[in-house]
Amino acid sequence: MSSSEESIRLAAGDAELTITPANGCRIGSLRIGGTELLRQGERYGCFPMVPWCGRIANGQFRNGGVVHQMPLNSPPHAIHGTGRDTAWRTARVAGSEAVFTYDLVEPWPYSGRVTQTFELTEDSLTLGLGVETYDTSFPAQAGWHPWFLRDLGESEVRVDFDPAWQEERGADHLPTGRRITPRPGPWDDCFGMPDGVDVTLTWPEQLELKVTSRAEWVVVYDEQAEAVCVEPQSGPPNGLNTVPRLVTPVEPLEIAATWRWRRL
Repeated sequence: MSSSEESIRLAAGDAELTITPANGCRIGSLRIGGTELLRQGERYGCFPMVPWCGRIANGQFRNGGVVHQMPLNSPPHAIHGTGRDTAWRTARVAGSEAVFTYDLVEPWPYSGRVTQTFELTEDSLTLGLGVETYDTSFPAQAGWHPWFLRDLGESEVRVDFDPAWQEERGADHLPTGRRITPRPGPWDDCFGMPDGVDVTLTWPEQLELKVTSRAEWVVVYDEQAEAVCVEPQSGPPNGLNTVPRLVTPVEPLEIAATWRWRRL
């Protein structure tokens, strides 16, 4: 384990993980045996989506009778939460584990605390996110947005999964509310996996990586030449409005996901 003002590095076996707390507490790099798995750049790697995932329609959500407006950072919508634009505090780094926190502030209208955890082993990475409130209850979501490299130098990735349904996507990129039979890609779509997220990325003759989570939703995005995204999350895009999950003083929102890999 090593750290600097810019990044914190965890290692286990030949796996190396670099976290950048000041840049939205995103994973800047994951190297297995010296091979980088994530697209590089300050907007990429893998960032937490919190306190919401994907797009909020017109940036507006309701909590009871109160309507809130978020900044339209992907007009006409608000996208991917505020955590990725926030500097997080390093709470603990020990061996191959690390914990980070930040306090919810404007433009999010409610107070609370977000905690993100990382646990690295020689063949897996387990991520955790928790959202707590000590005051007013509010709807929230959490998840991750990794940018896995499409090509690791020798072969192009294949994405395999068996969702129960696909959320029909409207022209505004939001789910229409209809569940349809999953369609072939390319995708920028949300899928339901009620038994838990289970998606396998395979770079033939190089590496297999499985993304699993007890969460029931995953967004898959593969419309970019450089990378593919497999995003486990606690609810669908616009879910603050369509399937709100309340964070209360006695019931935080918690989500975990594991990436497990093996050489082929």
